[in-house]
Amino acid sequence: MNPELAIDFFKTTVVFSLYMVAPFLGVLLVVGLVASLIQSVTSMQEQTLTFAPKLLALAGLALLLAPWLLRSLTEFTVTIFSRIATLAH
Repeated sequence: MNPELAIDFFKTTVVFSLYMVAPFLGVLLVVGLVASLIQSVTSMQEQTLTFAPKLLALAGLALLLAPWLLRSLTEFTVTIFSRIATLAH
């Protein structure tokens, strides 16, 4: 395997992993900002007020996106394995 192919595999994997976690990061960012805003408005500085909504949002989003995540991961794995198989030639 030449270095260009290794770099391409690495780049593809990193971009795909960012593509997979982007919805989770976006939702958790919004939920965290809303929770912080509510905390600052009400002057309540309880740690569970930010943790619990983030946990619930993460669990709900994971259930909602599970089919898409599994399909994307399966397609990516098949693509990578097929590309590895062509390297032997």
